Amino acid sequence: METPSEETQDQRQDKRGCFECCIKCLGGVPYASLVATILCFSGVALFCGCGHVALTGTVTILETHFSKVTSDHAMLTDVVQLMQYVIYGVASFFFLYGIILLAEGFYTTSAVKELHSEFKTTICGRCISGMFVFLTYILGVAWLGVFGFSAVPVFLFYNMWSTCAAMRSPMANLTDIDSICVDVRQYGIIPWNATPGKACGTTLGDICNTSEFYLSYHLYIVACAGAGATVIALLIYMMATTYNFAVLKFKSREDCCTKF
Repeated sequence: METPSEETQDQRQDKRGCFECCIKCLGGVPYASLVATILCFSGVALFCGCGHVALTGTVTILETHFSKVTSDHAMLTDVVQLMQYVIYGVASFFFLYGIILLAEGFYTTSAVKELHSEFKTTICGRCISGMFVFLTYILGVAWLGVFGFSAVPVFLFYNMWSTCAAMRSPMANLTDIDSICVDVRQYGIIPWNATPGKACGTTLGDICNTSEFYLSYHLYIVACAGAGATVIALLIYMMATTYNFAVLKFKSREDCCTKF
């Protein structure tokens, strides 16, 4: 029959063993890939969701105030619809790709190798890891372009907003407010023969006060921020996948050296 002191000692050993097991499990988590996955999901969700709604609002503004003839903005409408379908594909792809990279991080991180002493590398595993490195670099460069492209509508909407703010400013000392205009035809959004193609004076001020303009402007800002967050996530993925690939190559050389 065990004494109370012996039972207490056994309990302490069990707690210590449970604590060490938890520490080992936490040590096997690829924190860099985990942070990158959360950041990537958040950035892609903001970019796709806000961008989709903002594009719809932009078309509404153009149809209502700048291009009242359907044939003038028919191509723009088709392009916007195509971009919205692309957004669906981008969201689905990055959801799957983020999960794959996170799983790859779990199986190739150095902490996991320490937990499994019999970990062995194969040529197929190294090729897959190298493919992830290459694909992540390509996606990172592509998203730099997406980030730059997403800043363009922010710039256009900011120009309209700043023009409206200048007209309302008492320090402007303007003689003729109607002479101040914003012509969206010069940006190539709609053709030069679109009617009216531009908004001036109080009409421009009324456009800036509409809910479509206010919502689209801020959604474009959030979408641009989401694209920036995705770029940062891909940079973290680049570092994590490159490190994992380097460790795999080192492990393969170690296996070759100790084989004989």
